[in-house]
Amino acid sequence: MVTTDPRIDAYIEQAQPFARPILQHLRSLVHKACPDTVETIKWGFPHFLYKKEILCSMASFKKHCAFIFGKASLMKDPILIENARAETAMGHLGKIMSLKDLPANKQMIAYLHEAMELNDKGIKLPKKSTVPKKELMVPKELKEALSKNKKAFDVFDKASYSHRKEFIEWICEAKTEATRNKRISKTIEMLAEGKLHNEDYK
Repeated sequence: MVTTDPRIDAYIEQAQPFARPILQHLRSLVHKACPDTVETIKWGFPHFLYKKEILCSMASFKKHCAFIFGKASLMKDPILIENARAETAMGHLGKIMSLKDLPANKQMIAYLHEAMELNDKGIKLPKKSTVPKKELMVPKELKEALSKNKKAFDVFDKASYSHRKEFIEWICEAKTEATRNKRISKTIEMLAEGKLHNEDYK
């Protein structure tokens, strides 16, 4: 029996009109390929778990959707591997703006079965390099704004280094104080909605 998470129903309903059929189709394919998948929301996005590990996830942005495999870097398709290394908001299948941008159903199910096999075998992602990253200098105004919005603070605090860096750089690149303040407000708004920075919001 397929079990669904009502939070994902809500996520799809709140997505842009173009994104809804894409998200619904992807969700359906995941359940078809992996009937035992468990739905949840992590970092504000729909995730699908298998054997208590992330199988895949999907996200909706202003103009595109993204689909991410939990262990894409260990899969066979060189395109998935390359996109996994890039770590962009495009996901592992590139920007998805319509159902036509998706691989054929047969190919998608094959990808999902391969991802399931990695979880079945207990294969883990290699630990990332421990090379220290440059400490991010969070602008004072952003710190103050985050301190006034717990939801935004929590999402920012749990976001990856690269996502936090994108927000900070976007704010610091503003040439006027008015633009800077506008970007800080937009950042808080996005974080409060569980969204992370990507090119569509610039």
